[in-house]
Amino acid sequence: MGSKVDVNAWRGVWVFIEQYKGKPARVSFELLGIGRELAGKLEVPLTALVLGSGVEALAKDAIASGADRVLMADDPKLAEYSTELYAKIIAEAALDEKPEILLVGASPVGRDLAPTLSFRLTGGCTADCTHLDVDLEKRLLVSTRPAFGGNVMATIICPDHRPQMSTVRPGVMPLPDPDPARIGEIKNLGVDLSSVSPKVRVLESKLRESEGGNLLEAEKVVGIGMGAGSREGFDMVCEMAKLMEAEVAGTRPAVEAGWISHDSQVGQTGKTIRPSLYIACGISGTVQHTAGMSGAKTIIAINKDANADIFKFADYGIVGDVAKVVPKIIERLNALKG
Repeated sequence: MGSKVDVNAWRGVWVFIEQYKGKPARVSFELLGIGRELAGKLEVPLTALVLGSGVEALAKDAIASGADRVLMADDPKLAEYSTELYAKIIAEAALDEKPEILLVGASPVGRDLAPTLSFRLTGGCTADCTHLDVDLEKRLLVSTRPAFGGNVMATIICPDHRPQMSTVRPGVMPLPDPDPARIGEIKNLGVDLSSVSPKVRVLESKLRESEGGNLLEAEKVVGIGMGAGSREGFDMVCEMAKLMEAEVAGTRPAVEAGWISHDSQVGQTGKTIRPSLYIACGISGTVQHTAGMSGAKTIIAINKDANADIFKFADYGIVGDVAKVVPKIIERLNALKG
């Protein structure tokens, strides 16, 4: 770690906007929402960092979603993500403008970029955060993240170095409602990459199909826990989910039992989701799981234990064995479909 800096010389909140072929990563706009909140508390502008090729429309979208200004680097060589080029451009801009906070999504790209930036800027980075706040008196970013396998929540600060950096898990922050009428400044960084030859060149990139479907954007999700009883019980719950046109998620024990892939795990050591409807089937309701789904608008719990913690989070509860309740729901769904 580098020597201490004059922390009072650093002001402002920055958010890196990740994009793929001009389409922004959802987590980046989630960060604009929490970034707007933090910037408001600190009474500083919120700046979005937009790098890519042909990304001016994305810069305008960032302003509509809360940014006061955008620092844009638009160049054909930035069309594909490059650790070397992206880190160089952002680090140079940060050293010039001195933001006190820099937020990055905890996506594969973000997890690659953030530590490189942290090294270049000789600062600290708290990874995989699930909650952010600020200590107004000391102007400290207060980052919370799971630790020790999700058994405890650690709160971390970086008092002596700037910028204070955090990567944030997708789905843990609400997506802000865009306001097309918002006005902001777009500043082109004017990078000249004509003579730059990155050591690593991307020849081709493809989006990987997740075994967990599109959990982060799903409106309806059915969650499966060990209370499903068996692989047959799991298959039955999946049948119900298919009839509902819902995605399927699972608890960590369900993943460890081999019923469902890690891509579909929801909780402190999995994904965080905010669907309109979440149906918890045979899930006890430990904090390791509820941390990933308690933001759902409506939660229905099915569990044979009337004292299960999951009912504390549920809007509606059914006390009963999943093996007996779910077949009745399937029967009713089939009847409704004619």
